[in-house]
Formats: sequence, structure tokens, C-alpha cells
Amino acid sequence: MNYPAKIQYRTEHQNWLLTLPDLKGCDVVGVSINSVLKDAEQAIADHLAILAEYGEKIPTASAIENFINMAPSINVVWAVIDFDITPYLGKSHKINVTLPELLIKQIDDRVSKNEKYKTRSGFIATACLSELNL
Repeated sequence: MNYPAKIQYRTEHQNWLLTLPDLKGCDVVGVSINSVLKDAEQAIADHLAILAEYGEKIPTASAIENFINMAPSINVVWAVIDFDITPYLGKSHKINVTLPELLIKQIDDRVSKNEKYKTRSGFIATACLSELNL
């Protein structure tokens, strides 16, 4: 999931504030842009863990353009934080899926060449998340 992140320098506090508009209340404060970006992943993980614990839906990411066009500002930097939400979607269940042989070979080829997926199931889960806009 590519969550847009708004990073703004706060003169009155002399620090940087990173907010994730799609994850209300998920903010990070730091002394530099690098520090807030570094701490953002843990903040997202903690935020999603709480949502999952209470059975809340994991928010989908909005297009960053929606936020940039809505409120342009001179002291703001926008970034996108790529975060794997799969562990927060609940317990995994084994299912039986039937696919054409050539498609399975293409999936396996992609998985072997890209560390992002790790397994055939990981690839299929990523494709499903994309198709479901999660």
C-alpha cells in the first residue's frame, strides 16, 4: 500500500511533522525529514496493529495527487510510504486455486526474479490486494 505522507516543518516547535492523511492520528515528529521518514514505518505498523486488534478495516491509500491539489503549501513536502498491509489483514487460510499451467509458470518466474513476493502465494495475494484496491 502506498500511503501519502505530508511532511511539514513547524517553525514554532523547530521540528518536522509527518502525517498520514489516510491513517488519522498516525503522526511522527522528528528533527529532520530523514528521521520522520525512518520512524514512519514503525508508526504505521503500530497504528495498523491497533486497528487489526479491534477488528477495524485497514484504510486504503488515496492518490497523493488528491492531497497535493487540495491544499498546496510552501512548507510542505509530500512523500509516498510503501507499506505491506498483508500481516494486518487477519490470519492466513489455505485455499485450493486452479490456474492454467502457463500462468503458474509466469507467476513462478516473476517470484524467482523479485524478492518482493517471496512465494507464489505472496504474489497472488499482492495481485488480489491490487485488484481489490486495498
